[in-house]
Amino acid sequence: MYNFVLAFVICAVAYLLGEVLSNLTKAWIPSVFVTAVLMLVGYWTILPTTVVSDANLIPFGSTVVIYLLIAHMGTVISPRQLAEQWKTVAVCLVGLLGMCAASLLAMKLGVIRRDYIISGLPALTGGLVAATTMQTAALEKGLADVALFAIAMYCVQGFAGYPLTALCLQFEGKKLSKAFRSGAAAGAGARAAVDSVNGKLLTDATARKKLLPPIPDKWNGPVTILLKLAIVAWIGTQLGRISFWGFHLSGVVWALVLGVLGTAIGFLDENAMTKANSYGIAMFALMMYIFDGLSTATPAMLSAIIGPMLLLIVVGVAGMALSIWVVARLLKTDYAIALASALTALYGFPPNAIITENTCSAIAQSDAEKEYLMENMFPPMIVGGFVTVTITSVIIAGVFAGLL
Repeated sequence: MYNFVLAFVICAVAYLLGEVLSNLTKAWIPSVFVTAVLMLVGYWTILPTTVVSDANLIPFGSTVVIYLLIAHMGTVISPRQLAEQWKTVAVCLVGLLGMCAASLLAMKLGVIRRDYIISGLPALTGGLVAATTMQTAALEKGLADVALFAIAMYCVQGFAGYPLTALCLQFEGKKLSKAFRSGAAAGAGARAAVDSVNGKLLTDATARKKLLPPIPDKWNGPVTILLKLAIVAWIGTQLGRISFWGFHLSGVVWALVLGVLGTAIGFLDENAMTKANSYGIAMFALMMYIFDGLSTATPAMLSAIIGPMLLLIVVGVAGMALSIWVVARLLKTDYAIALASALTALYGFPPNAIITENTCSAIAQSDAEKEYLMENMFPPMIVGGFVTVTITSVIIAGVFAGLL
């Protein structure tokens, strides 16, 4: 009865159960954690350790999908929106710098094993692509436990980020609410919304004319959109083989940069993979490739990495919190929202959107008050996710992959 179709069904069910539980708990329990636990228990009990490869998801999910998704990330980033939230961008970058500095200091002092720091830190500063990059680099070096460390870090880091973010947003929301009710609040700012698929920040501004004219819709179907993404991704792989002035950047970093540039000039469609109706299947394939790395995990291996993993989270978050306290004072911005926006590195979108909206709904006593809270808290939280998860973590992973 077991064949490649049933293997696909098993993978899909595990993935779906993770999303269901995450939705029921409003993202307080991460879907990746639930699916990881299900797959891990399955590997130890009834599932064949080859279930993901049997479903034929490995070749696709471990190669071309990674580069297509990275190029796609560039199509949902607006340099103009990042410029408007420049304080948030600065805060997040300094926060990640503080996280890296504290973690590397712990490595220098011998508190945490070097390979664990190198593989786990990119995942801690971002999301799926960073974790995948480090997992692949570790496996290429024959470091199975180090690859597992990167996966485990990605799966559990949200448990540190969610409660800390919730506390920060509660503090900031109550302060804003007090100002709103007293009449001291300024007028409503620029309205902002979020794309329900990938967290793209939307504004009322009209689209600007681009260098290249758009391809007519009748010729710009899903395959055409994917072809353009693939061209950009391929150029990224070639640039990744070149050393510039002795400095080498991974192809995934180039794919991200070229994705942004390609969208800016009009070569790539905005929100490309979603427009091509392929974002969901691509994420599914990539996620299952990640979870396939758990097939070699043993209880002894997991027990050996739990301590260093928790310690790295504590050290990294402490370094982030301290550095943001300094930069928030220099930029004269509120510490609570500054820390909350940087903590999006631990979970990204959509939890950042969900937690923010739920906090605003819980605090506000009217629709007008909720709108005011959202206008002040929502944009920095979404931009924070872009800066940390979508951009910086990919760059960090591209650099750290060569350090293993």
